[in-house]
Amino acid sequence: METNRPVETTAEDVPDPEEEEKRAAAAARAANHLPELRLVMLGWRWPGKSLTGNTILGREDFHLERAAEFSVKRQTDVQGRQVIVVDTPGWFSNQDTPPSYQQEMVKAASMCPPGPHAFLLVIPVGMFTEVDRARIEEHVSLFGERVWRHTLVVFTWAEVLRSISIERYIRREGRDLQWVLEKCKKRYFVINNCVFGEHPQLGRLMEKVEKMVAEEGGFYNPEEVEEKKKPLDENQNPTENKAREGRELGARPKQNSSLALAKPMEVDPPLN
Repeated sequence: METNRPVETTAEDVPDPEEEEKRAAAAARAANHLPELRLVMLGWRWPGKSLTGNTILGREDFHLERAAEFSVKRQTDVQGRQVIVVDTPGWFSNQDTPPSYQQEMVKAASMCPPGPHAFLLVIPVGMFTEVDRARIEEHVSLFGERVWRHTLVVFTWAEVLRSISIERYIRREGRDLQWVLEKCKKRYFVINNCVFGEHPQLGRLMEKVEKMVAEEGGFYNPEEVEEKKKPLDENQNPTENKAREGRELGARPKQNSSLALAKPMEVDPPLN
């Protein structure tokens, strides 16, 4: 009569936790994969926002030498998928953004139908103030409160941090920057715009966008935009306002950032 004997196992039969984790991550990426990604760039009016758009496209389609007045759409193929990027007029640091520029920002959401998968809020690393937080809140709110569910912060010029981690930088800058990240559910990415050609970080950026889309159940619907029009002050001269719109005003670089780095340094984003 046969008796039940314990089944002998070998080391080869025991699953490797690290391999299991890799397989699970690969399965998640496959499940979230989107054949097309639609991105809208938001940020200040100085090289950072448009430069990041060029990094994603792999070419210089968005002009950096002057302040853009209109939203511009470009598209490319990134690792076998169609990627649409809409660059918007940036906002000013210390001046009111003209209403026509604000309208162009809102228009960007409808330029990539049926709606953007993500708004990439580009923040250059440097001194982040209460005024910066207020400017972000003012302009992102043009798209309605639900836009935060589809917003990913992209940090640029992180090369100036050198040995300081992005997590330490976020803690150091305090509650104003942390408020922005809380609104975005702590979704952020660090990109190195000093890398030209095929960019090693784009795959991870696309994965973060896809993960956000999966978590939020889809893309941003432009029809949900709350119309917010700023009436002109009764004492404001429309002619003077138009002249101000025509000026090529730009946001000042952050105090401890650098636009002319001697050597490009590759910054690998933290896994979060």
